[in-house]
Parts: sequence; structure tokens; C-alpha cells
Amino acid sequence: MSAHRRAAVVALTALAPVSWGTTYVVTTELLPPERPLFTALVRALPAGLLLLVVARVLPRGAWWWKAGVLGALNIGAFFPLLFLAAYRLPGGLAAVVGSVGPLLVLGLSALLLGRRPALRDVLAGTVAALGVSMVVLKAAGALDALGVAAAFASTASMAAGTVLTQKWGRPEGVGPLALTGWQLTAGGLLIAPLAFLVEGAPPALDAGAAGGYAYLVLVNTALAYVLWFRGIGRLTATQATLLGPLSPLTAAVLGWALLDESLAALQLAGMALAFGATVAGQLRAPSAGPPRPQLTPDNLAPVALPGQRLPAPHVGTGPHQRQSPSVLPVEVRREGPGRRGR
Repeated sequence: MSAHRRAAVVALTALAPVSWGTTYVVTTELLPPERPLFTALVRALPAGLLLLVVARVLPRGAWWWKAGVLGALNIGAFFPLLFLAAYRLPGGLAAVVGSVGPLLVLGLSALLLGRRPALRDVLAGTVAALGVSMVVLKAAGALDALGVAAAFASTASMAAGTVLTQKWGRPEGVGPLALTGWQLTAGGLLIAPLAFLVEGAPPALDAGAAGGYAYLVLVNTALAYVLWFRGIGRLTATQATLLGPLSPLTAAVLGWALLDESLAALQLAGMALAFGATVAGQLRAPSAGPPRPQLTPDNLAPVALPGQRLPAPHVGTGPHQRQSPSVLPVEVRREGPGRRGR
């Protein structure tokens, strides 16, 4: 992939975590309070069904269970655990725990893909986590053990789903629309019974809530996850995950711009660190390309002159070598004025 094409893929993939960074503002300003599971259900299932209608492709063979596993990791487990952590942890600690995702992806890539972690990726992931913590972490009292466990589990779930998505790829002839639709539908079906058991019947929606949910379904989930899974198929899992810090950074900027939240010098420094680590994580040394063959006396081919007959090539070396019966002597003739080549 050329540098320009890769930059375009990175830019489009980055739109996914940027979109996810708008979730907090939409949820707090437009959606009914205390309904995280219903919100997760509405984000996943309608978006998945919509993509299935557009793609018109269903899984086949082993992809029924593969789509179920990916849907559970990337959607069905990730959404509820993420909301649980956000409700139980103070001061953006859930985002801090989530920022270690690139480091988990590095470890899982080594186990599942056989890719040895590069030092630059480890440093980029560490600096990104430090920068995010400077942006969102605030002073708080005792930490909630269940909230911390849920935050780490949601991060590990998404990391495992990201690595398996790259490991399994896509079936031949199946595009990112269908693959995303499979996962969102499978994840939504897993969330549905949990949402109704815990939260009961759906809440009444006003115009603002309906608009907020429409945005979450169409842009924040359907479009964003198509771009995300498309990017995972073209970038490395580490590159894609190192775009994740753009989500809390977007949330912080929108909180400052729309909700009158302040940004101190420490937070601005953290934003610079996290963004710099995200950019550094996308840089790769240019490929030198395939090695050029070296010309040696052993692989130089003889060139025939006009009127010269070349002997047939020989097969093998040593005392038992013999002439290949399938190759005939070659004669090169000069075309005279009255002859035409055939």
C-alpha cells in the first residue's frame, strides 16, 4: 500500500473513534437518563439489521460462529461493560483503563498472530495511555472494584475482538458492510434480554431523544463501525487500536466547546502527548521492496548472435548431469531484405 493510500485509510478509520467521542455529549444532553443497556441495544441491533438489509449477505459455514464470537467481543460484551464502568467509576477513570487497549492488542497479537511487539509501538501505547490519563483523570475517593473490573474487561473484550477480526479477515466476496452487520446484529441480540431484564420496558422518547438515537444508530454505530472494521482489514491491529485515544480527546474537546468544561494546562499537555502518540503509532518505515536478484556467472544466460546456434541448457551439475530432452537447440537467423519474420 502506498503512503498516500495508507494515509487515506488511517484518516477514514480515525473517524470511528472521533465519532465515538461524541457519545458522551449526545447521551447526557439528549437521551433518557439511567438507561445504558437500552442505549447499547438501540445502538447495536437496529444498525446491524440496517446493514444486513443493505449488504444482503448472510454468514456461511464457520462464519456463523465466527460472527457470533466477534459480535460478542466487539459489541455484546463491550457495550454493557463499558456503560457499567462509566456509571461506577469517577473522573474518567473508565477512559484511562480503556486507553491501555493498544498494549493489550500488542500482547494478543503476539499470542494469536505471532507478531513480536515493536518497541516503538509499546512506547506509543504507553505515552498514549499517559496522555489520556492527564486529560480525563481527576481526584476521587475510593475506587469501585466492580467498576474497575468492568472497565478492564470491556477493554480486553474489544482488544480480543480487534485481533481476531484481523486474524480471520473476511470471507471471499464479503465486504465490510456485511461483516459489520453480522457483528452488530449478533451483539444486539445478546444485549436485548439483558436490557429488558435489568431495565424493563423501553422509556418514552421525545423529539430530542429520537434524534439522538437516530444519530447513534446511523453515524455513531453503523457508519463508524463500518469504517473501523474496514480499517482493521487494511491496517495492523496495533495501528487501528492506537487511534482509540482520539475518542476521549474528542469527548474532552466537545465538553469544553459545548458544555463549558474547562481545560487546564495539564489536560492540554496530555492531549498533545496522546495525539502525538497516536500519530507516531501510524508511522511505519518505508518498505524496501523485494530483493533484486544478483547476477552471477551461474545465472547469466548466454546471448545468441545472428547465425549462431546455442547448445541446449543442461539440467543439474556434476558427473551425472544430462541434457534436457524437452529443450531443442536454438538458432538465430538474420532477416534479409526478402524474408519476413513469422
